[in-house]
Amino acid sequence: MGIKEKYYNNTRKPMGIMGKCMVNNMNIGHAEVSDWGISHLKDLSPYQIAELGCGGGRNVAELLKKYPKAIVTALDYSSVSVKKTNQMNKKEIQEGRCKVIQGDVSAIPLQDETIDLATAFETVYFWPGPLKSFQEVFRVLKKNGCFMIVNDTDGTKEIDQQWVKMIDGMCLYNEEELTQFLQEAGFSKTKIYKDKDKNWICVMGIK
Repeated sequence: MGIKEKYYNNTRKPMGIMGKCMVNNMNIGHAEVSDWGISHLKDLSPYQIAELGCGGGRNVAELLKKYPKAIVTALDYSSVSVKKTNQMNKKEIQEGRCKVIQGDVSAIPLQDETIDLATAFETVYFWPGPLKSFQEVFRVLKKNGCFMIVNDTDGTKEIDQQWVKMIDGMCLYNEEELTQFLQEAGFSKTKIYKDKDKNWICVMGIK
């Protein structure tokens, strides 16, 4: 595996020096699509939020700003991501508005029906299953809770397959596949938003 492949494989689980570079670049490179996704959270007033696969912690900060009365639990299985997210949200952590934990989405370390909103930005590509992981999200959500998935590709462009070939364990899902996973996990309603020019997709499941 060459240097380029080694670097981009850190999108799945940032590790070491390359991982530190990757989470910094995630915060910059994913900002536009993440903000586009967050813009669709118009009618929600969540108090307990789980940011799953929190990467560099930038989206945690944006959710804390959007919902100043909310508490955000950030989860990632990369120790590099956990450390970076802690650094980015130090003030809010000290204030008790945020906590960062290392863990796996296939066994989320949260109690049943405790979360109002769960978010996943540019991360379900790497989730184990992902049906089992979606079932875990369903478990921790309260009734009428929302699970929002935001991806910068729906896998329909042939050029996107280069990332699948380069990054171990990466899977791209279109809107039909994500909707099916959500329905099989138990979600009663789904909403889909797309930016056709940029190929972005936002899929929400309502418990």
